[in-house]
Amino acid sequence: MEILIISGLSGGGKSKAASFLEDMGFYIVDNMPAVMILKFAEFCTGGNGRYDRVALVYDVRTSESFTELFDVLDKLKAMDGSCRMLFLEASPEVIIKRYKETRRRHPLSLSGSVSLEDAVSRERGLMQPVKERADFVIDTSSLSTAQLRSELLRLFDFKGTKGGMTVSVTSFGFKYGLPLEADLVFDVRFMPNPFYIEELRHKTGMDKEVANYVFSFHQTQDFIVKLKDFLHFLLPLYAEEGKTMLMIAVGCTGGHHRSVAVTHALTEFIHQEGYEVTENHRDISRGA
Repeated sequence: MEILIISGLSGGGKSKAASFLEDMGFYIVDNMPAVMILKFAEFCTGGNGRYDRVALVYDVRTSESFTELFDVLDKLKAMDGSCRMLFLEASPEVIIKRYKETRRRHPLSLSGSVSLEDAVSRERGLMQPVKERADFVIDTSSLSTAQLRSELLRLFDFKGTKGGMTVSVTSFGFKYGLPLEADLVFDVRFMPNPFYIEELRHKTGMDKEVANYVFSFHQTQDFIVKLKDFLHFLLPLYAEEGKTMLMIAVGCTGGHHRSVAVTHALTEFIHQEGYEVTENHRDISRGA
């Protein structure tokens, strides 16, 4: 079991980091007191693998004395599994700007008797011992959302998939309309149509005979070579930008033959490139 404690300064990016970690497969619990962490870890151990990766958000709202937290950390590190702590911070100027933009109150200035500047300064001093115990410290002052996500992926690898991005490849028929959620659409209606071959008409692109027919033409082969080269260039850029889901749609007239065969080939290629990929055929069961 992997336990990650997320701590840091208010306005430092803990909530955003927790959201990204949740996308990466962590089970997130916000604002958990130190006294409950050990009990929760014991509960997760008996969860039959459901809670293999857990991230617990801990901040200044929980306690102003961190002795109990440090004691819990020592005990967790002595247990089987992995326990690490991530600390997120930002410069006072950036934190103050973020609070002013969101118009939220700092947790140490809720009474109204403490100015925002003083609250930020006081919290920085309070949290210094926690920062010193952290395994990882990220300063988010100049990081974009995509850069923060990229750094988290680097530190807490998403099961080996590139950039944590999942690719969905879907075949469809133009006569039934475009998939509205598609990011990239490729039209393969220029390829020779197996529909006009009597023995292939009632088969689909998942059948070997249809796939062999579609890929027997030089225009199909040239297209696939160029498309693979294009995706080899493009997919890392989408992952680097921070995209978590990319949908590629491949269309022919009815969504039975050409688009299905090409979708299947693309899915295999994208898998070989190291991405998590799913294959779907939206219109394959519709009438010809």
